[in-house]
Amino acid sequence: MSDLVLRVQSQLTGRDHVLLGWLADHEVLTSFQIAHALFPTLDYAQERLRKLTLLGVVDRFRPQKPDGGSHPYHYVLAQLGVEVVSAQRGEDLPRKDRARKRRWHLTNRANLPHLLGTNQFFTDLAGHARTHPDSQLVRWWPAARCQGTGAFATPDNKDIAILAYTARVRPDGHGIWAEHDQRVPFFLEYDTGTERPLHRLVDKIDGYLDLAAVTGQIWPVLFWLHSTTREHRLHHLLTQAGIAYPVATATHDVTGPGRDPAEAVWWIHPAGAGRFRLADLAPPD
Repeated sequence: MSDLVLRVQSQLTGRDHVLLGWLADHEVLTSFQIAHALFPTLDYAQERLRKLTLLGVVDRFRPQKPDGGSHPYHYVLAQLGVEVVSAQRGEDLPRKDRARKRRWHLTNRANLPHLLGTNQFFTDLAGHARTHPDSQLVRWWPAARCQGTGAFATPDNKDIAILAYTARVRPDGHGIWAEHDQRVPFFLEYDTGTERPLHRLVDKIDGYLDLAAVTGQIWPVLFWLHSTTREHRLHHLLTQAGIAYPVATATHDVTGPGRDPAEAVWWIHPAGAGRFRLADLAPPD
């Protein structure tokens, strides 16, 4: 561990380490996402982010809007931040150009809005947990981690089939949400409405069925959709395909300002009465 890493670690808080870990795993977060998830006010968040930028652990960029103006600052790990996270996790020292390459990749990434939308879903949950002591975002995994060999084996698992299994699914994220005594492991499929025909979303359920058959873990798939029109069409296709795996959907125009994925926005397939809270999707014991 370098002297510089040791010096900067003494100036970092527990909340800073959470943020750096998120940036290591999920690549980029906006100032608004960070503020909502981790800080009591936007001003407080912006002041701390300026300090972290001066310390050299984070970097930032500001994409331009097609119709003029600019988006909020987007934060990524700087090279020193990459080294701090690696040291914290006991990993090998990273290449000196890792942060530069990651930033170049992100600023030139055509599907950056999709990544930010996925991260918005999870930072909304983290923000809900921050203001509701009875709830917690217990786990937030990126897509790549779900595809690691044995990713879904529990620590005490000795079943070689599960330990050697590589999941066919590539969700946009995997999480565990806890509220009171309810605990909901789930997979997120974030859909912008422009990139995939709906039948491809239905086809993805086969991978989750395969995962459940190997691990015995039947965790709901959450489709976060662009509109209620697209949502109704997806439920129709799920019914046509005879899908029995647990699926729930919500849309941006149902959630709207002031509502988040933890609340009663989820339509459970097959169609039932009303919408349910995320905690209501907990699998049966």
